Amino acid sequence: MAHAYPLNLDVTDRLVVIIGGGKVAARKCEGLLAAGAKRVRVVSPAFCDRVPAGVERVAATYEPKHLDGAGLVFAATNVPAVNDAVVRDAQSRGVFVNRADSSDALAGDFSTPAIHRQEAVLVTVSAGGSPVLAARLRDQIAPLLDRDLLMMADAMRQIRPAVMADASLTEPQRRDIFRSLAGDEAIEVLKHGGIDSLFEWIALQSHAASRPTKTEQT
Repeated sequence: MAHAYPLNLDVTDRLVVIIGGGKVAARKCEGLLAAGAKRVRVVSPAFCDRVPAGVERVAATYEPKHLDGAGLVFAATNVPAVNDAVVRDAQSRGVFVNRADSSDALAGDFSTPAIHRQEAVLVTVSAGGSPVLAARLRDQIAPLLDRDLLMMADAMRQIRPAVMADASLTEPQRRDIFRSLAGDEAIEVLKHGGIDSLFEWIALQSHAASRPTKTEQT
């Protein structure tokens, strides 16, 4: 894959179809479930023990109909010709497909990076197509994550929806609040007072932001 555009994809309600039932497919299932996926379908004549119980299993040899309704597809068999067919069928339907084997005969649309997930923070690493190197870099980065920033990221799960839903705030005011939440003062408030104190601090920031300046008053 010569060029890649990174993104975080919401897979919560998207039907994800994995063709293959081996260890690679099992790892894909585990990663998808950890990301909140609720609709994962695995198609294979047989399944290894590691395939999670929380996925739909279809015991069958691959056919194009198995991609019906799919929003994301993984070709994860050990048969290159089958993976070729999965990629071709998915792309003909306009569905993004990942090819797990190393064959370049018919490449997929995206690759999956090495992942470190800690609280609300997700760190992903890609290293020129080398999964081993990406994993090593990920493991070196993970211990460097700042605990205070991790705590703030976790708090943002509650704060961001509340700020976005506040109709009294303008878009520039929201941007200013989010910038301030990445600053030392907000982090200290959260550390010593918890989420409730941080909401109070945000309310003060919002009130100050909406107060007219002297120039506006004149």
